[in-house]
Amino acid sequence: MAKPPNTLFLRVGMLALAAIALAVGFILYLTAGQFGTKSDYFETYVGESIVGLDVGAAVRFRGVQIGRVTEISLAASVYDVPEARADRYAMQLVVIRFAVERTRVARIASLEDMIAGGLRTRIASQGITGVTYLEIDILDPARYPPIRVPWKPRYDHVPAVPSTITQVTSAAEQILRRLEALDIEALVNNAAGLMGDLRRQVSDGEVATVLREAGETVAELRAEIRKVRLEETANELRGAIASMGDAGRSAQELLASREIREALVRIPAAVTALEQTLRTVRGTTSDLQADLSPLMRDLRSSVANLRDTTESLRRNPSQTLLGAPPPPPNRERR
Repeated sequence: MAKPPNTLFLRVGMLALAAIALAVGFILYLTAGQFGTKSDYFETYVGESIVGLDVGAAVRFRGVQIGRVTEISLAASVYDVPEARADRYAMQLVVIRFAVERTRVARIASLEDMIAGGLRTRIASQGITGVTYLEIDILDPARYPPIRVPWKPRYDHVPAVPSTITQVTSAAEQILRRLEALDIEALVNNAAGLMGDLRRQVSDGEVATVLREAGETVAELRAEIRKVRLEETANELRGAIASMGDAGRSAQELLASREIREALVRIPAAVTALEQTLRTVRGTTSDLQADLSPLMRDLRSSVANLRDTTESLRRNPSQTLLGAPPPPPNRERR
């Protein structure tokens, strides 16, 4: 017996409503309740594999979710312009567009200033689970300069940097390439030769000589130490220290005696009297110099006259001793 057509239509309608409900639920899951919220859209360009990152993945700033990835595509399909076709590297980039909720972040005054200050994006994974998300962080702008692309971005462009896994992989590959370039066999041969030379030096070379001389020096030092009577030396040192202590106490007692204190009190008066005596002696010396100056001048004149007389006697003694009498004085005529 055939079923009524109304029952078939009812089932088809319920199936259609269920499909619509599932579609709406899937859309709500992807948008995570973003209906009615205002967002700012940005895009970034990644030059590495983005396996694990899908549309709807979280966008985090230092661990805090601020938005979601809205679109992932290749630059060759999004920006198929003549200027970009000649740039092979640019055509291999992956374009990631994401939305940032305005309620989650502060208003951006100048995106260019933030990019100049180190605003960058990179792909990261969350802990052990390995959930991939897009991370935004402030990095060193000198180490990670922004790349230039031959097209005009549709949305505001935030430069990207390689992920941590990519950086580690690149560093490991560089190390492996350097290891491959090394001559391991030559290094092993050089190390073996060095060990052989070291053995020869230790056995009968200069190193062995130095070691023997050091051993002999240590033995001589030990013998000299045994010869020294350390106990007697220590006792003498203790006695000297005790004598120094007695001398110090004697000096303190001497300084504390009344005679020393009185002598110290009289020292300033004695110094003052000595200064007065010195001033008196200085004045007496000045007066004596003033009195002796004329006598010294007369004595110099007498010595000069005596020198002239002696010179005359030496040259013409007869004329000096038997010379004519002095001329008579002139008499006036009356």
